[in-house]
Order: sequence, then structure tokens, then C-alpha cells
Amino acid sequence: MSAVVRHLGSVIVLGVALAGAAAAAGAQDARLGAQLDEGTRVLVQAAVDSARVAGLPTEPLIDKALEGARKRADGARITRAVTALAARLRVSRSSLGAGATESDLVAGAAALQAGVGADVLHQLRVARPSGALAVPLVVLSDLVTRGVPTDTAAAVVLLVAREGMGDDAFLTLQRDVQRDVMGGAPPASAAAVRTRGVLAGGTVRRPARNAATDATRMSGASKP
Repeated sequence: MSAVVRHLGSVIVLGVALAGAAAAAGAQDARLGAQLDEGTRVLVQAAVDSARVAGLPTEPLIDKALEGARKRADGARITRAVTALAARLRVSRSSLGAGATESDLVAGAAALQAGVGADVLHQLRVARPSGALAVPLVVLSDLVTRGVPTDTAAAVVLLVAREGMGDDAFLTLQRDVQRDVMGGAPPASAAAVRTRGVLAGGTVRRPARNAATDATRMSGASKP
């Protein structure tokens, strides 16, 4: 009799788990179904389900689809955007390792979209083997977006990471480069000068508009 009871208990637990999973899937379907046509919803849901099975974050994919719907993008464009993001998340996890958090993976995917190579993500993980990577990756993407050449942006972020500095150092670098670029300084020059300041633990004179820079030489730091 006890064996029967245990069996029934297992069936009940399994049923509850399946019901919970179905409810979660239903909630996702409702969000997508309310904004997407049926054909697009099916394709997006398939990408979301595939990501879930692979252990990848799914909310960014749903958000991407809903963003496309709000912008009135057509179904094909929404589907391409979602599948491209899913692919970047896969590369991000492969580069950052199994210990990467969801925030790390999303920030890594954004860096890849900005043009940063997967090898740079891997080097950043090596430089910070046990630390969170979301902030360095966000700063890296921001530097590239502000016009810092990709090699230079990778070099300065890797330099700071290899010095074992915390997130505050990256945020200081981001803030100072942003201020310099808005003030008219060349992005590569601002990144190189401000990185030296961060590594020195102090502040340095803001780069002039026509300042010579050793950013090209520094870009070699991004090589393995």
C-alpha cells in the first residue's frame, strides 16, 4: 500500500510541475499572441522554447519581439531580430562559460551586437575568472557606441580587468570618456587617457581635441 501511495504522490508532484510549466508557457503565449500575428507568434515562440531548453535567458527574446511589435515592424523582421539575439546569447554563453549569470549573457550579447569579437568576451572571462562581467561588458559596448574603435575599447577594458579592479573603476572610465567625448575629445584619445587615469588611481588632464594618442599601441592588449 505504501508503494502505491508513493507512486500516487510522485504522479501528483509531476502533474503540478507540468501544470506550472504549462501556465508559464501560456503566460508567454498570451503576451506574444496579443501583439503578434499568428505566424510570427509561432516562429518567435519556437525560438523562445529552443532557448529555454538550452538554458538561455528567454525574457530578452520576448522583450525583443514585443519591442518590434510596438515599433510596428513586420513579422519577418521581428523573427530575424529574435533569432539573431538567440544566436548571440548562445555565443555569449560559449565565450563567457557556464558560470556566467543571465545579466552577463545579455550584456555579452549586446557587446557582440556592437561589433566586439567573441574572443574578447573569452579574454574578459579569463581576466575575471570568478567575478561578474555585466558591468565591464556594458561599459565596453558603450565605449564602442560612443565612437571608440572596437580594438581600443577592448584593449582598455581588458587592461582594467587584468588589474583586478572592481566595477567602480569601469563605471568611472565610462563616465569620464562620455564627458570627454561630449566635450569634443576624440573617442580613442579619451579612452586611452582616461584608462591611464583609472589604472593610476587618480585623475589626469582631459585630452585635447587634437591630442596625440597611443591608443593604437594599446589595442595590442586585446590580443591573446
